[in-house]
Amino acid sequence: MSIRHIGVVACSAEGAALCYRTIVHQGAERLGAHRHPEVSLSSLPLARYMERIDRGDWAGVADLMLDSAAKLAGAGADFLICPDNTLHQALPLVEPHSPLPWLHIAEAVADEAHERQYRRLGILGTRWLVESDVYPSALAKHDVAFILPERAEREELNRIIMDELVCGVFKPEALAFHQRVIERMKRAGCDAVVLGCTEIPLIVNDANSPLPTLDSTRLLARAALRRAIG
Repeated sequence: MSIRHIGVVACSAEGAALCYRTIVHQGAERLGAHRHPEVSLSSLPLARYMERIDRGDWAGVADLMLDSAAKLAGAGADFLICPDNTLHQALPLVEPHSPLPWLHIAEAVADEAHERQYRRLGILGTRWLVESDVYPSALAKHDVAFILPERAEREELNRIIMDELVCGVFKPEALAFHQRVIERMKRAGCDAVVLGCTEIPLIVNDANSPLPTLDSTRLLARAALRRAIG
C-alpha cells in the first residue's frame, strides 16, 4: 500500500496538536498498532499570523501559509491541510501559488453535514471566521442553511478562543458560555453546531453540547487520513 505524506500548516498549537493526535491515533485504527501516515508540520509563530489578521491583511496571511507550504513540499509532503478555520479565508489566495494541493476544512465539515442529513447549522468560531464566507460557500454546495452567533456572542467567543483556548486554558465558564450560545441556536431551529475553531472541541463535544457537534478539527484529520490511505 502506498501511503501519502501529510503536510500540516499549523497556526495555533492546540488546534494543530489535536489534529495531529487524531491522525496518529485513528491512523492506527485503520492501519494497525502504532501505524499512521507520515506527518510533517510547519508551525510559524501565531503572533506573525495575528499581526496580519488584525489589520485585515489576508494576502500577508497567504504569504505565511505559502512559506510553510514550501517547507513541507521540501520535506516530501504529498498534500496539505491547515487545522485553523480562520486562516481558510486566505486559501483562495494560496492555492494558485501552492506547490501542493490542499484539503479544505469547511468542505470536510459540509460533506459530513450532508452525509448526516443536517439542514440548519449553528456556526461557532472566531469573529473573523463567522463574519467570513468560509462556511457559507462550503455549505451552499449542499444547500445547508446556517445561523451565526449574535454580535455580543461573537465578541465573547473570540475572547475565549484567543485569550484562553489557544493558550491551553480551559475554564468551566468558557464551556458554559458555549453551551448557552448553542442552546440559543437550538431554539432557533438548528439541528447541529459546527465547532468552527479547531480549539473548541477541546471543551465542547457531543456529550456536553445541547446539539450534535461537527468537530472541524477531527473531520479535517479524518479527511486527510482518507486522502493519505486512499
